[in-house]
Amino acid sequence: MFDRLSAYAPQALAVLRIVTALLFLAHGTQKLLGFPAAEWSPGAFSLPWFAGVIEIITSILIILGFFTRPAAFVASGTMAFAYWIAHAPSNFFPANNDGDAAILFCFVFLYLAFAGPGAWSINKK
Repeated sequence: MFDRLSAYAPQALAVLRIVTALLFLAHGTQKLLGFPAAEWSPGAFSLPWFAGVIEIITSILIILGFFTRPAAFVASGTMAFAYWIAHAPSNFFPANNDGDAAILFCFVFLYLAFAGPGAWSINKK
């Protein structure tokens, strides 16, 4: 029964790509545009500000499926960096240091860097 689902793997990969990038986009817009409402806003040209720029640019590229592999690789590295700089120093456990989302984003984007965009992408081959 589940073998038939394999035929829809490219579409499922595209849904994973789009939904993950939409969630990632919200993190960038929160940092730079204050939407959704944020408790703080990073100063211009600070490390969190640059992270917001990267999050917005890579999210849009990944949503569109345009240069997905390099954009996902950059997004993955950004999340790895964010985890070790902002989350890990406060506590060893990701559930306690609020770093579980950064880890999940890191590895989903790393997967997309290898798997590609799936269906419904601008530069689909």
